[in-house]
Amino acid sequence: MSTPEHSPLGKDTAYADRYHPKLLFPIPRADKRREIGVAENLPFHGVDIWNAYELSWLDLRGKPMVALAEFRVPAASPHIIESKSLKLYLNGFAQERIADAASLTHTLLHDLSAAAGAVVSVQLSDVNAVAFPVSGLDGHLLDQQDIEIDHYGPPDADFLYTDGSAQPVQETLVSHLLRSNCPVTGQPDWGSVQITYRGAPIDHAGLLRYLVSFRTHNEFHEQCVERIFVDLSARCAPLQLSVYARYTRRGGLDINPFRSSTPWVPDNPRTVRQ
Repeated sequence: MSTPEHSPLGKDTAYADRYHPKLLFPIPRADKRREIGVAENLPFHGVDIWNAYELSWLDLRGKPMVALAEFRVPAASPHIIESKSLKLYLNGFAQERIADAASLTHTLLHDLSAAAGAVVSVQLSDVNAVAFPVSGLDGHLLDQQDIEIDHYGPPDADFLYTDGSAQPVQETLVSHLLRSNCPVTGQPDWGSVQITYRGAPIDHAGLLRYLVSFRTHNEFHEQCVERIFVDLSARCAPLQLSVYARYTRRGGLDINPFRSSTPWVPDNPRTVRQ
């Protein structure tokens, strides 16, 4: 079964050092989407951007090779890939002899696309040549508000409201206070979130309280971002909206979901916490 309880999460696992595509564990998106009222016709476009920092294999003469990898999983794919299973899968290349990076890229593209149920883009970068500067998320920082907060879960969309009498604005808001928990292990997931919208002004204090209300919530990264998008859409009715979360690294992987009302492709900035 493809449910979190049947995944490698939270279980003692022997780390394979040989290639084994069946280590990948897909989880259907539809189950959690039904909880937030998202049907087959998605109300958003988007992508999940994964960065992998622990990828190594052997060349044909047995010398270890290393690379950085970027994977982009379409939000329209029927499955997410459970993160520990991806880590185990990537570690499986450690003792595999592979002709070159292009051959490895082809294998990764095939296996990840099969697990996600849609074409996953794969890009490998030479660690000796890549320029990967640290940058911040552009936008107005919400976190410096002098407000009292006493609700840390479950997520409460009642905190969200707008000033309907004001003229529409276009603004980008950022918070580094996003925290949620793995739904199986309970381990914390730490992230920064960037919200860009056009419409009636969203109350900043209410938005920060809403984001903090994820603090004890159990849900995967992708599901949290979709919940934020849906709640903002329902409560604030923006004319345009995008939500981009940059989560900190765990097990050599960081996951960065992006959802938007318009079909555009985000950059992949490495933030100071990543």
